[in-house]
Amino acid sequence: MKFCGQLLKMTTQNAKPIQYYLNLSHDLINMNQLFGKKLKWKHVGFDCVACGGDERIFRMGFCKRCFYESPYASDTIIRPELSTAHLDIGDRDLEVEKAMQLHPHIVYLAYTGDVKVGVTRRSQIPTRWIDQGATFALPIAETDNRYEAGMIEVAMKEHLADKTNWRKMLEDDYEDDLDLADFREKVKEYFPDNFKNFYSHAHEMMRLDFPYEAPEKITSVSLDKNPEFEGVLRGIKGQYLSFDGGTFLNVRAHEGYVVELEI
Repeated sequence: MKFCGQLLKMTTQNAKPIQYYLNLSHDLINMNQLFGKKLKWKHVGFDCVACGGDERIFRMGFCKRCFYESPYASDTIIRPELSTAHLDIGDRDLEVEKAMQLHPHIVYLAYTGDVKVGVTRRSQIPTRWIDQGATFALPIAETDNRYEAGMIEVAMKEHLADKTNWRKMLEDDYEDDLDLADFREKVKEYFPDNFKNFYSHAHEMMRLDFPYEAPEKITSVSLDKNPEFEGVLRGIKGQYLSFDGGTFLNVRAHEGYVVELEI
């Protein structure tokens, strides 16, 4: 069976275990059903997620021009504290930025090999945590907009990591008695004074069940360096496909790539 199309990040369903669907030009392929099967990948082109052009993907699925022009790739995606839509000030497209920024946001703790802090729209829970490969996650604040959440995250980053170490995440090593509620109580004092009202202890820690067992070794494969790749699918965590021999393909890192997939 062969498929061909633009690769986007996998769609997920929070079940036990989490169900994964490969998004290939909007055809959804249930990946859980393919465990134990050999998959052959071939990179055949590019398809920018913004303009659709066959230009080399620069970052986040965008060609270089769109990465620096599209409102969906603005600095506020990575640094929410830079948001200005609440002030009615736009960066690239005010209406798009309002649609993304002027919604309730969650500041959370997640365990992805280490305890880290992060920000996401409330509507993106638990999708955001699944995409990050978070074994455990716990909201610590709920804000009215992205800027407020970003300012809390900035303060938290002085004490906690804000990025996922992908190798440690895939090692899947954690203590059974890990309780993020303890961390939540400890970090309360780090909230900026004018944002302490957003602190919340109303949420319970969520544990996510990935269809995955860590291999003995972990190596990554890039379709830029290896345009043709094959392997037997063993599991999935975050947006990483795990193949025999401990080889991983990061689907999110290849958004906008056009691939042929043979099963």
